[in-house]
Amino acid sequence: MSRLHDTTEPAVVSEDMLVFAVESQGPKGMAGRIAKEEGVNFSHVKSLRLDYRNILRIDNVWRFTNLTKLQLDNNIIAKIEGLDMLVNLVWLDLSFNNIEKIEGLDTLVKLEDLSLFNNRISLLENMETLTNLHIVSLGNNDFNDLNSLLYLRQFKKLKTVCISGNPMCMNEDYKLFTTAHLPNLDYIDYRAITTEMRTQANEKYRDIVEELIAEELSESRKQEEALIRRQQETLHKAAFVDLLDGSGLFDSMYESDPDGNRLQEIPEIKELVDSFREQFVEQCHQIFEFGIKEHNRRQEETDQFLECLEEAKTENRHLCVQQVKTFLTYKKTVFPIMLQTQDVDELDSLMEAYNEKLSKISSCLTGLELQLVDQLEETIKEFERNISDMITAYVEQVQAMFAQCRELENMHNEKLVEQCAAVLDKVIHNSPEVEALTEDLRLLFVDKDSMNNAISSSHENHIHEIDTKEDCMITGVNDWVAAFIGRVHEEEEVKRNRHRIMEINHFIDYQTEELDNLELEEAPVDQ
Repeated sequence: MSRLHDTTEPAVVSEDMLVFAVESQGPKGMAGRIAKEEGVNFSHVKSLRLDYRNILRIDNVWRFTNLTKLQLDNNIIAKIEGLDMLVNLVWLDLSFNNIEKIEGLDTLVKLEDLSLFNNRISLLENMETLTNLHIVSLGNNDFNDLNSLLYLRQFKKLKTVCISGNPMCMNEDYKLFTTAHLPNLDYIDYRAITTEMRTQANEKYRDIVEELIAEELSESRKQEEALIRRQQETLHKAAFVDLLDGSGLFDSMYESDPDGNRLQEIPEIKELVDSFREQFVEQCHQIFEFGIKEHNRRQEETDQFLECLEEAKTENRHLCVQQVKTFLTYKKTVFPIMLQTQDVDELDSLMEAYNEKLSKISSCLTGLELQLVDQLEETIKEFERNISDMITAYVEQVQAMFAQCRELENMHNEKLVEQCAAVLDKVIHNSPEVEALTEDLRLLFVDKDSMNNAISSSHENHIHEIDTKEDCMITGVNDWVAAFIGRVHEEEEVKRNRHRIMEINHFIDYQTEELDNLELEEAPVDQ
């Protein structure tokens, strides 16, 4: 469906093409000659026209980082690519090309006007990030199904859509369908939607649209619920309490316990396990609530700590800036005097005073940095003491609470042994009460050793799962503290300090160089 192009050799977007395009679209006359002499700075360009150039592939436009309008229409472009860095684009014209797929637009989140008119596109896709779209031109493509337009319902700011010239427009009701299903539109094919047309569309498609809205609301709720679940899962993992808000840990104890599951086929044992489950899940919930509470306490402690660090750094920066401003004010006063004086002795005196003040500012800035290092180190040590006390108390409480879990398991195991012994006795005496036992279950009651081995295996598996979760909580919090303190030391005590010292040295070296240059250029020569 795309128009025929001339037979000129296909081109890519080259450096020379870009320079020529920018210069030809820039200022004319004297201003243009000046701009040409100064050279092209692509990052300053706001608008760029690359139409009618037989371009086959988009390339080399990544340097136009501030571009807001890009015209690439009437070329032979087959694929949308190379636009990732143009994050400030508001207007993009790719009409009259050979594009078959919508892609490569993910980063263009500011895009408001997109023209894909007269291409070979048959599917609306890969536009989810373009939430600011106001105008979309899709005419003269290969869209066959009117329902494909439902994809555009997600763009709440969309006011104008052009779809004429597509196979689906053979349906005489395509404008009514579009009006009804895209209620935010004001224009279709660049013609205003009249009140009469909107009323007619709503009446014709009311039932279908209402059903669609209900489905969308249902899907939206599902997505919100899924998001909440993901957020909760993230929080639970951060607090090391996953599996504890509910029956997760209890279920994991029986997942790899076939003997324990088979035993529950016996009604009396099933009742015993149900009672155990209720008590165990309640204990897990208490651990969960404790874990969340402690996580929040740790978060508050770290937030206060980081705030203290930032306050100290901000205050230190303020003091340094004041010192630097004072020095630069002095420099601004003394340099003109140095340039004007013809007295060598006076110049020497001024230079000596300058160097002395430069030495003092260097010592002052270095001293302020050392003072900050000591202040940060003390703050970090205090935080380490506080968090260490918090973690110690946390670990002790976690161990005590999991000890209660093990106690519940031990008590359950004792009751299980008693109950199974009673079942074994009935099996040995061929009691009618055990006739309904399956063959697999009977294997557990061949003799006392078989029964005890099954119960022991089940018990050990349960204790292992409890111990593993306890270790996870304790190891997790200890690893978190070590990693957090490590990052703070690395960033605050090493990287920041190193950067600051380099910054001070650079400032002093620059001020010295300024004086040397002044002396070389302006100082009077002793005859």
